[in-house]
Amino acid sequence: MPYLLLVLTTLFWSGNFVLSRGMHAAIPPLALSFWRWSLALVILLLFSHRRLWRQRHLVRVHGRFILVQGVLGVTGFNTLLYLAMQYTTVINAVLVNSCIPVLIALFSRWLYRDNLLPRQWLGVLVSLCGVALILVKGEVALLAQVAFNRGDLLVLGAAVVWALYSSRLQQYPRELDPLAYLSAITVVGLAGIMPLYLVELSLGKGFVLNVATAVTIVYVAVFASVLAFIFWNRAIRIVGANRAGPFVHLMPLFSSLLAVLFLDETPAWYQGQGMVLIFFGIILATVHFRSRSHQ
Repeated sequence: MPYLLLVLTTLFWSGNFVLSRGMHAAIPPLALSFWRWSLALVILLLFSHRRLWRQRHLVRVHGRFILVQGVLGVTGFNTLLYLAMQYTTVINAVLVNSCIPVLIALFSRWLYRDNLLPRQWLGVLVSLCGVALILVKGEVALLAQVAFNRGDLLVLGAAVVWALYSSRLQQYPRELDPLAYLSAITVVGLAGIMPLYLVELSLGKGFVLNVATAVTIVYVAVFASVLAFIFWNRAIRIVGANRAGPFVHLMPLFSSLLAVLFLDETPAWYQGQGMVLIFFGIILATVHFRSRSHQ
């Protein structure tokens, strides 16, 4: 079950990358981030307001943890990502974002002495090779021609923030209801996004609400925010951040498949080979943990 949740999460986030780049000229980055999480909070509160009220004491007790997680996972990650998509391509963004499993491993080692063994590092490397193969469309020599810009640095910053958020989920208080937790960090995150959004508005950067912009906001609120965060948080609580990290490498695969399904692109051999490498790498990176847990 946790692995299905991770697959669905990366599928939803793949759509988020594609939409944020495709709509970057129509919706300013902070506007997208603010309205995404505003709508997500409304949806969450419909289901969680009673739980949040009942657990208000727990929220206060774990206030520091919730505050840091909200700043990292909601304010920091989304703001950096949407700003990045103003300057870079989906390919570059997904390529840089693919370093998240390595960053999670480094943070887990630093914070909790949770180490990856050689077989697990090999799994991360193999799946990363699959990512690269898909992104350069089978032309490995193109990797040498990839040019990085300030948008890619912002994506790297977002990846660092997300890896830290994910690693810190090891401290998640077990007695805290997941929906109450997500609602609380969303409130914190929105409080951080709002002043930045007001600055953006003061610069005259608004957007027109039409079918395309409305569908984009609804998608990123429902799928990339509410469902993806619920799934990701739950999966990490079950299997750990290091085991969940390599699933991020499914994002370029899903992006390619979405292009085939919705943009009438033709399936290519490199997509199949990349898929095999990604799944093989994920298996290498996760099997050891399963076997070690039974020792």
